Amino acid sequence: MTSGPIIRPYGDTTGDGMVQVSFTLPVPHDKRAEGAALQLARKMGLDPALLVHAKAVGPDFTFFVVYGSVTHLVNLDEVEVVERAYPLLSAKEVNLEIKRRLRRKLVVVGACIGTDAHTVGIDAILNIKGFAGEKGLEYYREIKVVNLGAQVLVPELVARARAEKADAVLVSQVVTQKDAHIHNTTQMSAAFREAYPAGRVPILVAGGPRFEEGSAGRLGVDQIFGRGTTPGEVASYLVHEIIERKAKAA
Repeated sequence: MTSGPIIRPYGDTTGDGMVQVSFTLPVPHDKRAEGAALQLARKMGLDPALLVHAKAVGPDFTFFVVYGSVTHLVNLDEVEVVERAYPLLSAKEVNLEIKRRLRRKLVVVGACIGTDAHTVGIDAILNIKGFAGEKGLEYYREIKVVNLGAQVLVPELVARARAEKADAVLVSQVVTQKDAHIHNTTQMSAAFREAYPAGRVPILVAGGPRFEEGSAGRLGVDQIFGRGTTPGEVASYLVHEIIERKAKAA
């Protein structure tokens, strides 16, 4: 039992430290594989560890679920949270700010880049149907949306953004094997900075479930959005960034 900022995981009773983890090992499913899974669990700090599920994944792999108690504690005071640096605006407020600041429509080009064919995320932000009860950016009167869809090559994205005179470019990355989302995003940001004069690069936004908060600078983009992001958050950010850029240029 802990109190204050120090906490432990909760399983069956408060403070028992119980957690459940899943993983795959590159071994056929047999007793030796199950022993290896329990050995790994103990090395991860689960003690005692209980193997609750084991299933062969083809002839050479086994998927495991392990349940056990950890001794590790979490200090809430040491948790770093990235706070939103801009206010959330209604669709009406977004339209009014764009009209007042730009005096024309805000042009947004969106795509899933590389081999990523998962358009659910980008469509949730761009399509008029939207996500979580909010209309997508196509709904906003003062935003022009160009959705290029899936598996768009970076040179194609850059060329289309230039042709459309895009103010912002939104890319979605769901495929994350071998850090594909990181490689694709850094390649995209480098290509835009090479293709545009300094200070003229569009607002670059990347989104996906596996991006880390606070990683935008490292990836060369202006903003990262993770799981559960709504169209209103993206629209509000774009307005905030436009205001910031105009203030710097003044």
